[in-house]
Amino acid sequence: MTRIDFHTNIPDKLSYACRLARKAYAARGKLVLLADSAEQAAALDEALWSLSDTDFLPHVMAGDALAPHTPIIICHGEVAELPHHDMLVNLTRATPANVDLFQRVFEIISTDEDDAAAGRKRYVAYKQQAYPLTHFVAGQS
Repeated sequence: MTRIDFHTNIPDKLSYACRLARKAYAARGKLVLLADSAEQAAALDEALWSLSDTDFLPHVMAGDALAPHTPIIICHGEVAELPHHDMLVNLTRATPANVDLFQRVFEIISTDEDDAAAGRKRYVAYKQQAYPLTHFVAGQS
């Protein structure tokens, strides 16, 4: 069953997603970054290129011909037509379609109250479906 990890109180969702991508890539994981919009997807693409002077995080947009050979895929909208389903990082306020396709889902919730409220609703929905859930609050040890 899909494991779902909630990361809440995140001040900058894009930089947090990039750090998760770097960690997943270092562990040889395959990751899908689900953006809220085409604009956010483009911002993620740019952020991954400029994350660090020494890190290279190979990534492409979903639908790119190289996607089957690339460990990090950025998409927005539907997530069903992807070449791999190891991990999903959800940056949207909605429950992703086909969550069951992924081994692990990271729900990234910002400090924004509307985003936090949407995250709480997803948490309750996942819990009602008996998904294994964990919760990490940024800034707390």
